[in-house]
Amino acid sequence: MDRIRIRGGRRLEGRIAIGGAKNAALPLMATGLLTQAPVILTNAPALADVATMGHLIAQHGLTVEHDRDSRRILLDGAATQFEAPYDLVRKMRASILVLGPLLARYGQARVSLPGGCAIGTRPVDLHLKGLEQMGAVIDLDSGYINATVPKGQNGGRLKGARILFPQVSVGATENLLMAATLAEGTTQLINAAREPEITDLANCLISMGARIEGVGSDRLTIHGVDSLHGTTHAILPDRIEAGTFACAGAITGGELLLEGMTLDLFGACTRSLREAGVEMIQEEDGVRTRRLNGLHGVDVMTEPFPGFATDMQAQFMALMAVAEGASMITETIFENRFMHVPELARMGARINAHGSSAIVRGVKRLSGAPVMATDLRASVSLIIAALAAEGETTVNRVYHLDRGYERIEEKLAGVGADIARLQG
Repeated sequence: MDRIRIRGGRRLEGRIAIGGAKNAALPLMATGLLTQAPVILTNAPALADVATMGHLIAQHGLTVEHDRDSRRILLDGAATQFEAPYDLVRKMRASILVLGPLLARYGQARVSLPGGCAIGTRPVDLHLKGLEQMGAVIDLDSGYINATVPKGQNGGRLKGARILFPQVSVGATENLLMAATLAEGTTQLINAAREPEITDLANCLISMGARIEGVGSDRLTIHGVDSLHGTTHAILPDRIEAGTFACAGAITGGELLLEGMTLDLFGACTRSLREAGVEMIQEEDGVRTRRLNGLHGVDVMTEPFPGFATDMQAQFMALMAVAEGASMITETIFENRFMHVPELARMGARINAHGSSAIVRGVKRLSGAPVMATDLRASVSLIIAALAAEGETTVNRVYHLDRGYERIEEKLAGVGADIARLQG
């Protein structure tokens, strides 16, 4: 099993090209199920999760071609199979995003329940309740979601509905947004998630012929159309990858240009990094980040966009581990997202986690140690900590990293890190 070895203490300096956003690519790939015409996605990241989604879409009967050199994904054809099997869905929760498109276009879908995962349960009840409001008949049987649209209902089409989310849900917003594009009548999604990846999805759907109002707000209005056509769409930059490298540069006292990134995509992370002593400047070809003087403890609470992203919590905690003073980090999105705490403690971090909050008391230096990754963002937080640690750190179980970071060891080595992937 691969592992990553880091020898800390080297200042990072240079340019890093930010790839396309994983969290945008996955729902965008599901749009291929809404039309028989070709959908071409550019700036597509070469990640394990993207490959898994490609296998799932191909399993439904579409042609899926991913050219990693040109960073281009082609989705073409009509679905001939309507089941998303457990063996694929268990690998990635975003597989649930095929449910809305299949139901909207074909009137039927059988999708495995995703089950739990390391960082929380994340139930799909909001997806199912919304689809039921749109006229779907849903039955849960033997671990599968069996969903159909009655033949006598608008010719077997979903119908528009007013859907109020009791809490913000990115996945449910994406699933119902896609489903509503082909529904009969008008759908309103109220208290919808506002993440940039949802705006990217909406813009892609509009380019396919969808009629969507309120893009970027928490109230989306979708006027259903009879059919959608193909499109070519560029995936937006990955704000989590960019934020990760901003933390990596800052913890080493370095200066990085995050190519292709824009400040507006960071949300509240920009403010928190600036308060911690990290300069963030928008330039013509990206965002420049550098540590001004020392790092300072900052309290953060994860919230839906434009709040502080839960996917940046572990990386920011690693940064706060060497900041002057104390900081409190509160996790409000997932109930089990502090599994990196004991691993950071092995490196000398002083962190006391209790319930949904963690108090981080900064130390002058961390020490290299063998550590183990528990999930995607936790694994990269250990790499960030290792970059500033004295001595050598080995991060084990790094297959998590490949789900969300493309060639991270090469990108970091390119700006001065002493890092290598070890096989076997």
